[in-house]
Amino acid sequence: MSLPEDTGFGDGTRAVRAGLPDPVKYEPTLPGPVFAAHFHLPGEPTGPYTYGRDENPTWTHLERAIGELEAPGESVETVAFASGMAAISAVAFSQLRAGDAVVLPDDGYQALPLLRERLEAYGVEVRTAPTGGNAQLRVLEGARLLWIETPSNPGLDVCDVRLLVERAHAGGTLVAVDNTLATPLGQRPLELGADFSVASDTKGMTGHGDILLGHVTTADSARAAEVRRWRKIAGAIPGPMEAWLAHRSLATLHLRVERQCASALVLARALEARPEVSGLRHPGLPGDPSHAVAARQMRRFGSVVSFVLPGREQAERFLEGLRLVDDATSFGGVRSTAERRGRWGGDAVPEGFIRFSVGAEDPEDLVADVLRALDASAP
Repeated sequence: MSLPEDTGFGDGTRAVRAGLPDPVKYEPTLPGPVFAAHFHLPGEPTGPYTYGRDENPTWTHLERAIGELEAPGESVETVAFASGMAAISAVAFSQLRAGDAVVLPDDGYQALPLLRERLEAYGVEVRTAPTGGNAQLRVLEGARLLWIETPSNPGLDVCDVRLLVERAHAGGTLVAVDNTLATPLGQRPLELGADFSVASDTKGMTGHGDILLGHVTTADSARAAEVRRWRKIAGAIPGPMEAWLAHRSLATLHLRVERQCASALVLARALEARPEVSGLRHPGLPGDPSHAVAARQMRRFGSVVSFVLPGREQAERFLEGLRLVDDATSFGGVRSTAERRGRWGGDAVPEGFIRFSVGAEDPEDLVADVLRALDASAP
């Protein structure tokens, strides 16, 4: 039972109702996961469900739900994947051929260099530039695909999506936006003109740190078919239980995102007053270098705050001193997490760089815990 084509519905209403099937007497409002490798299939294989690697009713409900959040009232197609990287790879490998050029951010997700390595091995030219200052425009000419990540992870830089899309499309370049950090409730890339909206639903979309999942949404049915075909070839399909859990989790997306984004801004403001904190970034701060651009294109500013402490040892003491925050990678979950990103070695960040993902705890408790840990970490 998709919502009527009325974009006047609020985010909470849409999140709770998105993707539900038409009501059937005595049936659950959200049917349970369908576990099936094959389906009854007499005659010609013309129905919607033939083989478990191609389609599954549980995926269908989830994909419709995500589509309704990505582009309310619009006709779009969503393809669900086993992880965010599976979704990213599907766009890249379904759209790029040997001799093509792609533009990637050089400050994006840590696994992008692995993608670059594989693309170059297949004869694709890879160009990179930072997210901030719309620097990707400088290397855009003649590219087949522009890959945008905004806000960037972990640096939280923001680029002007509308401007980049306009310049890209003028030269025949496709645009994909990694919208993982913002979620569709914070930013709608298709509304800003992008050809693909891509996300790791492992993060904020599902929000509980217990599912690996990803998706691609596009308004172009031919592009959607190409992405779906790549999913079939690679076999990067979501499990029915994961898809069902993800759909169930969407019902609280609005509540989670509202709380987390508001609390992230409270925390960022508290950190502004700390002398040991430098390089503080959050797009919602009026003084943030990306605030003006973010305010024009984002509806909410995200749950992640980044900052730098004076050195590795102090950063680790800070993390050890936190009581309400897990020292873990990933972000967007209901339980706050933080980590020293330099420990992975793949991000160009200082040793004391902290990526902090704000959860759903009471903001007063969280801020008090952070300030206490900062005090305890001082040399």
